[in-house]
Amino acid sequence: MVAPMAKLTYGSYLRVDDLLSLQHPQSDPPHHDELLFIVIHQAYELWFRQLLHELEAVTRSLAADDLLRTGKHFKRIHAIQRLIDQQVDILETMTPQEFNQFRALLEPASGFQSAQFRELEFLCGAGRTTHFDFLEPTSEERGRLERRLSEPNVYDALKGVLRRRGFAVETPEELTASYKAIYQNPERHYDLYLLLEDFIEFDERFLLWRGRHVRMVERMIGMKHGTGGSLGVNYLEKTLAKKFFPELWAVRTELTS
Repeated sequence: MVAPMAKLTYGSYLRVDDLLSLQHPQSDPPHHDELLFIVIHQAYELWFRQLLHELEAVTRSLAADDLLRTGKHFKRIHAIQRLIDQQVDILETMTPQEFNQFRALLEPASGFQSAQFRELEFLCGAGRTTHFDFLEPTSEERGRLERRLSEPNVYDALKGVLRRRGFAVETPEELTASYKAIYQNPERHYDLYLLLEDFIEFDERFLLWRGRHVRMVERMIGMKHGTGGSLGVNYLEKTLAKKFFPELWAVRTELTS
C-alpha cells in the first residue's frame, strides 16, 4: 500500500527548516553580529540567482525580438538592484569593532569566490579567465563559469537585435554610431530607445552598488587587505571604472558635443 504524500505546507514548500539550518557562525561562542553577516551574504546569493534567471530570460526574449517582454524582465531586475543596494544599509549597522571580533575566522574565504557574481559579469559580457584563479580547479563553480563564458551574453543579444534592424554593430565605433542614431531619433526607434535606457540603467545601478560596497568595506576595514589575500579597497576601487556596456556610456559624449 502506497503511503499518502505529506500535505504541502508553507514550510515544506519553501524548505524553511533547511534554509534556517544553513547559518553556521565560526566564532565560539557565536558573536552576535556574525549571524547578520552570514544572512546578508546568503541573501545576496539568492538575489544573484534571481538576477541570473532574469538576465537569461532577457537574452532569450531579445533573441526572439520580443522587446516588450524584455522590458518586463528589466523592470524586475532594476527592483532587485535597488534592494541589494539597500542591504548595505543593514550591514553597516555593524561597527568595525564588532566585525573584527570574528573577521579573522573567515580566512581564507573571500567574496571574490562568489561564483554567481562572476556568472553575472560573464552573462553581461565582462568575463575573464583570470576570475578562475580564486576557485578550485575542479570545482563545480569553475565548470559553471566555463559554461557561462562560452554562452551568448546579454550584450551579444542586444547587438543581435540592432543588427536585425539594420544597424552596424561590428566595431565599438559602429555600435556607438548606431546608438547615436537611435537617440537622435527616438520617435522612429522608440522601442530600441527604451531598450537602451534599460541597459544603461542596469549598468548604472550595478556601478552604484559596487561603489556602496567599496565604501562599506573601507568603513569596516580601512585600507587593510581583504580576507583570502585580496587587496581589499585598493582592488575594489579599480572595479568602479568597469562598465558592462561602454559604448552606451560613450554615446553620451557624442550626444552632448
